[in-house]
Order: sequence, then structure tokens, then C-alpha cells
Amino acid sequence: MSKQAMREEAERLIRETMEKKNIVIKQGNTRIEAVCGKCGAPNRIQAEKGQVRVKFACKQCGHKQETL
Repeated sequence: MSKQAMREEAERLIRETMEKKNIVIKQGNTRIEAVCGKCGAPNRIQAEKGQVRVKFACKQCGHKQETL
């Protein structure tokens, strides 16, 4: 099964389920994997829905920065 066929099948199943009202889709918080610009340490940041850029401090060195 190709990726396109799997994508179409998933969309079809979601549409059918939503018509039956068995499932509710909510938009929640986003988790961003960011890398510190100073020390290169990985950081995991939670962003509220609708936010693109989030301010954070590195967990390793404490450098204050903003995600891209």
C-alpha cells in the first residue's frame, strides 16, 4: 500500500467516524524540540496552540532565547 493510499484511507476513516460523532478532535499544546544556540543542548518546550515562537531558557546553561 502506497503512502498516498494510506493517507486517503486514514482521511476516509476519520470522516466516517466524525459523521457518527464517536470522536472529538481537539487542538492541544505543541511540543517543540529546540537546540540551545550557545551550548547545543537539546531542550523540549511546550507551546500553547497558536504560538509559533516561544521564549525559553536552556536547561543546561540557562541561556535565554526564543524558538524559531
